Amino acid sequence: MSGLDGETAFDALRRAMAENSEEPEGPARNARAEQLLAEAEKLNIPLAVIEALGHQLKVYNYSSEKAKMFVPFARLLRMWDERPEDFDEYETHTLHWVFKWMTAGMLDQPHIPLAAMEKWLGEMEHRYRLAGHSERAVRSAEYSVAAHVGDRARAERAYAAWLAADRDAMADCHACELHEQGWWQVRQGRDAEALDLWAPVLEGEFTCAHEPHAALASSLAPLLRLGRLEEARANHLRGFRLVRSMESMRGAYADHVEFCALSGNEARGLELLAERPAYFTDDGHPRSRLDFMAVVTLLMDRLVELGPADRPVPGPSGRSWTAAELAAHAREEALALAARFDERNGTAHVSERARTRMAQRPLVDRLPLGVRAARTVAAPPPAPPAPVLAQEPDLPALIAEARRLSDALQPNAVEAWAAVARAAQDVELDPRDRAETVDHEAMDRGPEGAALFEQAAELYAQAGDPGEALAAHARAAYVRALAGEVDEALTAVAEPYDDVLALYAADGTGVRQTASVVMSRARILMRRVQEAGEGAEETEGAEGDVLSEAERAVREVLALVEGRTEDDVRLAARVAEARAMLAELAARTGDVESAADLFARAAAGFVEAGLPWFAVEYEARLAGLLHHLGDLAGTERTLRAALEHGGPHLEPVGRAQLRLQLAEVVGGRGLAEEAAEHALEAAHWADEAGEGRTLGAWARHQLGGYLVRLGRWAEAAEVLESALSDLRPETHGDGVVVQTQWWLGDCLSELGEHREAAERRLQAAETARHWPEQHDHATLAHLAAESLGAAGLPAEADRAYARAGGLWREIGNVHGLIRSLRARAWLALRAEDGADAARELMAQAVRECEAALGDAGTDEEVRARLIGELGHTHRQFGDLLARSVSEDAEDDSIRAVLEEALTQVAESIVLFASLGEDALDARTGAELAAGWLAADLSRPAEAAARARAVLAAYGSDGSDSSDGSISGDETTERDRRDVNDETAQARRAEAAQMLALMEEQMEEQQD
Repeated sequence: MSGLDGETAFDALRRAMAENSEEPEGPARNARAEQLLAEAEKLNIPLAVIEALGHQLKVYNYSSEKAKMFVPFARLLRMWDERPEDFDEYETHTLHWVFKWMTAGMLDQPHIPLAAMEKWLGEMEHRYRLAGHSERAVRSAEYSVAAHVGDRARAERAYAAWLAADRDAMADCHACELHEQGWWQVRQGRDAEALDLWAPVLEGEFTCAHEPHAALASSLAPLLRLGRLEEARANHLRGFRLVRSMESMRGAYADHVEFCALSGNEARGLELLAERPAYFTDDGHPRSRLDFMAVVTLLMDRLVELGPADRPVPGPSGRSWTAAELAAHAREEALALAARFDERNGTAHVSERARTRMAQRPLVDRLPLGVRAARTVAAPPPAPPAPVLAQEPDLPALIAEARRLSDALQPNAVEAWAAVARAAQDVELDPRDRAETVDHEAMDRGPEGAALFEQAAELYAQAGDPGEALAAHARAAYVRALAGEVDEALTAVAEPYDDVLALYAADGTGVRQTASVVMSRARILMRRVQEAGEGAEETEGAEGDVLSEAERAVREVLALVEGRTEDDVRLAARVAEARAMLAELAARTGDVESAADLFARAAAGFVEAGLPWFAVEYEARLAGLLHHLGDLAGTERTLRAALEHGGPHLEPVGRAQLRLQLAEVVGGRGLAEEAAEHALEAAHWADEAGEGRTLGAWARHQLGGYLVRLGRWAEAAEVLESALSDLRPETHGDGVVVQTQWWLGDCLSELGEHREAAERRLQAAETARHWPEQHDHATLAHLAAESLGAAGLPAEADRAYARAGGLWREIGNVHGLIRSLRARAWLALRAEDGADAARELMAQAVRECEAALGDAGTDEEVRARLIGELGHTHRQFGDLLARSVSEDAEDDSIRAVLEEALTQVAESIVLFASLGEDALDARTGAELAAGWLAADLSRPAEAAARARAVLAAYGSDGSDSSDGSISGDETTERDRRDVNDETAQARRAEAAQMLALMEEQMEEQQD
């Protein structure tokens, strides 16, 4: 700034401070403020130094270096006492406002004595009284001191006095006051009352630089305690997005870490710690460091409890940390900080609160968030563990229970026989018991169990059960098919199959054993069908033979078992499974309706047999077929049944798939909120199954889309960003990646993060650039241009609009082309000396639209759209011309431009009028614009006529009421509809206002 005269240098200093205020919080911004103060001191302008000190105070307050505030404030206060006339009105206000920051700042620094704070409160009260301010801010500060030291009686008195005092210019904003009032309610155990107080802040009615950021963070634990889990999840995603980049909000950040520890999201808590390593050591604000270290202790204790204690975790830089080590370190740091505060305060209050916070227990086992995090513990088994008995049962009891479970085909039968095996390690079991034990161990091994099945067959034979021995041989053959050895399996099953049929014919075995062998053979043949379908080398005829042989084998099972099941669960299951096999075969031949019917009967058979968990696989298949048939109600009903029937036995990946299918179905019905719930569950279970990067990413993509549909922009942005980290074109398709970026761009735009929105939209456009169909490419380029313009990057925005316009022209979309030209015109108008360029671009938009209208032929719908587009273009042309007028221009020049603007708007009125009722609101809006232009041109009679035209359009001539409303029996059906239409009401009110003003002007002219 050297070399500039004083006033110019002061203006440059102010610009530099304004620019620095927009920089991210942190040491770099603080250092720049210190440099600017040094520059201000060179100007020999007291107000420059005052403003620079105020700027320094602000950046210190909104950073981790809050302890630095006291020196510049003391200097400001001294300058005020010596020469108050050097302070302008704004800086006078700011000086008194910052008194409150000093009070809070002293509380946060344990080295400042309590007596000094009490003295400061008196000083604040005295100065506020001299300045004529209410005591509201003083009592609020007194309450903060009393609450901090644990003096509840004084805090209650000060709290009441704070609320009773008048709000004035020194009172904190509504958002901050409500947040602090709610915090006090939480301290008193009144969570619901706190949330009621916070509601206007959480809903965005009251906001400021740190709200709703802080209120969202503070609401998390109360919401968990009240069981309002969906709100807690939403507030975490919304709130964390707000505080993530704000260095000064370590306390709120700690609340989010605490939420993770209390809601089963320990892995996300670790991710949050990893994002902010400086929070472990920044010492400029001891109270927020105490809060942070307390919740680090809470999280680490939870991780140690879950195990293992030597799990590596993020911690203070300079060394590696395990969960146990960081728990000990954080606890020591937190308690040491608390002790410093208590020593200063003369109470044990801060330490007691820290210990209470560190000792909290989880408030919910798991709360899915929709964002991916690595698991902190192994996924739980899908089936619940067997109940723990008060006394360990003896071996006969274990065998009896295992046999009961296996006879009933219960899910934990294999585990029960494993318990028998463990209990019998030093006992010689009889051959039958040994056979069943080995048989179930083989089942647990899956494709690797063939040898054990053969061993079980020998033991069944020794036990005198040749039929079960043959069944075990057949099971051994089937697991070979599972391992891919289908031909060998068919050879192996042939002998047991022949033998069991002969044995059954001679009454040497029962239906159950015979059905087991016949079913194993049918299963093997079904495996061959699957291989035939997958093998490209199979001929159509050969595949037909395979299908026919498999169908004969399946029908043999039904012929043997159907009608003989009685109370035998195993036989009922054979019937149901056979029907499912026939359904599979029907589906392969293209008979979808028969396949759906058979899958439905199979599922019903399992449910009727008391085996609902076996129905899930076939209900999932049925749902797919019903969806293909267009039976969406049946699809939804079947998916819900599958989830219910699976219960706790459903594998995580199956649960994720069913939830995701159900989300798509209900989402297709427009039930976005329920669809989001299912997609959220799908994402959670995909993560549990270790499929977070594949199925989980797809679920998060879907969840983000539903949240976008619901307008929950911040939540959607968090979820979509999480999805993008895992979505891959080669896995999920580039269309999914582009759609996710597109949605994310929409979210960021709604959140005001326009530069980031532009980046996402440009990324998506770059991928779409290579697609054969270019509409998406053009749309994304256009949206990116909008974001660039909103981000204050007009040159970049103009290039993006030009790119979009070229694409719209290539694909023959004249509406997109015209809108890109209009957008470029408005951008050009913002540039210095850009009025001529803006006028030419808008004129080009008019020409393009007129040319398209000339080529439109006789298609009335196409012509109507183009007439509407031309009307809007003329209307915008008029607005642009009116805004292009320079205040410094000659009167005749201004008048000429306004006349031209009025001509453009009048043309738009004619065009909109030709479209009739469909363009009513557009026409009346243009009429009003024309009226105001006429008023600016000192033609009140013309403006009044425009106003009357608007009132007439909505069924009134303006003579019946001052606001242009209509009443009485003369209202038409359209009039009654318009009365409740916001646009119509606004148009009518504006027209009435215009008419009154113009009639007043005309009366003055006559006088």
